[in-house]
Amino acid sequence: MSNKVFVGGLSWNTTEAGLEDYLSEVGEITEVKIIQDRETGRSRGFGFVTFAEKNAADQAVERFDGTEFDGRNIKVNIAEDRRPDRGGNAHRGGNRDRNRW
Repeated sequence: MSNKVFVGGLSWNTTEAGLEDYLSEVGEITEVKIIQDRETGRSRGFGFVTFAEKNAADQAVERFDGTEFDGRNIKVNIAEDRRPDRGGNAHRGGNRDRNRW
């Protein structure tokens, strides 16, 4: 399974360094990415954290899901792999089936 977790419900003030510091209690972190709006550069309120080991990711879900961080209750789940049927432009409002009439 995955050693990457999804973290939702983040404050717009949360930084990648702060999130790493908070979650590193359960294991070594190799990457932290808070997703930002392309136009405004502001946090979209969620991100992904990759742990060196799957066991640490599992512990992060158990330990931190539903806890308060930066004044918000956060959601921590094992990240799902991207679905192959989503297409590359789905987040931009693209609909690959719109021309199928």
